[in-house]
Amino acid sequence: MIMKYYIKTFGCQQNVSDSQRIRSAFSAREMEETDDYRDADYVMINTCMVRQSAENRIAGLVNNLAKIKALKRKKKQILKIIVTGCMVGLAKRDTSGKYSKIMHERLPEVDEFVPIEEFGYDLSPVRSDTKNAWLPISNGCNNFCSYCTVPYSRGEEISRPYEDIVKEALKLKREGYTHITLLGQNVNSYGSDLIQKGSYPDIKPVFVKHLGKKRIPTLFPFLLSEIAQMGFESVNFMSSNPWDFSEALINVIARHKNITRVIHLPVQSGDSNVLKRMNRWYTDQEYLQLVSNIRREIPDAKFTTDIVVGFCGETDEEFNNTVRLCKKVKFQKAYISMYSPRYGTTAYKTIKDDIAYIVKKKRWCILENLINKPNLKKAV
Repeated sequence: MIMKYYIKTFGCQQNVSDSQRIRSAFSAREMEETDDYRDADYVMINTCMVRQSAENRIAGLVNNLAKIKALKRKKKQILKIIVTGCMVGLAKRDTSGKYSKIMHERLPEVDEFVPIEEFGYDLSPVRSDTKNAWLPISNGCNNFCSYCTVPYSRGEEISRPYEDIVKEALKLKREGYTHITLLGQNVNSYGSDLIQKGSYPDIKPVFVKHLGKKRIPTLFPFLLSEIAQMGFESVNFMSSNPWDFSEALINVIARHKNITRVIHLPVQSGDSNVLKRMNRWYTDQEYLQLVSNIRREIPDAKFTTDIVVGFCGETDEEFNNTVRLCKKVKFQKAYISMYSPRYGTTAYKTIKDDIAYIVKKKRWCILENLINKPNLKKAV
């Protein structure tokens, strides 16, 4: 009898891409995918923990699966529950063992916790979409924003070899893919680690000051340009950070008309004091200047963003500064979240979560009504 598997993915596009490699691992074992977890023999949950709400949904799913597992056990059938992704990544990297204990106590019915690293890039992704392809170019993050768990759940930023990415992109083009999206937690810092290791001696690691922080050159503009010349109808990338959005990158986008004109540029807050508490390395004015620089070279550029409301100590005035920035930029879409403390982060350890939920919700609604609802009506 053919065994069946079901994959549930929580979180960002990087997790979606990871699940495509997980699908390849199951397929190699000659297992068949099902779209109903009640029919599955194996359920793989690819977790996210950027927000507490994601962890809560994961716990709810495991609770439902535990009931199905008990019923199957009576019929002498199996249901194996496997968890991977960011929750497992944090547990692996937390040397105190505290988060591992929390995870096991909250998900007692899970049979196995598997680090996502076990599904390496040597596994060819099994993609269901035949035109749009996600292509991961790096994993992890070195930035340590005070609210963010990614450096702890995914580890330090590691870039894939340049040649491997080019080879995979060419393969996708031959297979008929017309749209490609390059993925990384900080996609436009791609290759900075490779340069530091001397992997590309032709590019000298000269430090430059950009948006208030010294950064070394990256390989991303070179990579983006090379992939844009392969003939894809559109080339996208996410998620980019303001402090690595160089003039060289702007010029590459301007030169190649098939590179996206909808740029995802997370601002997180429009107030410089909040940004400082978040350990974001720019001011509101520097962000606005960057947007202006991009629009000068790419007049048809549009912007999407990420915003956190209700971050520790956010005053009405600080929130109103975010509103003002949003009105100036005129974002096409914003992914707005209410701050929730994340285990292991600097904010979790050192800053009090002192904004009431009702205030966070009100601020969320203000930005949702300002940015997303009007744009949704225009799209319809």
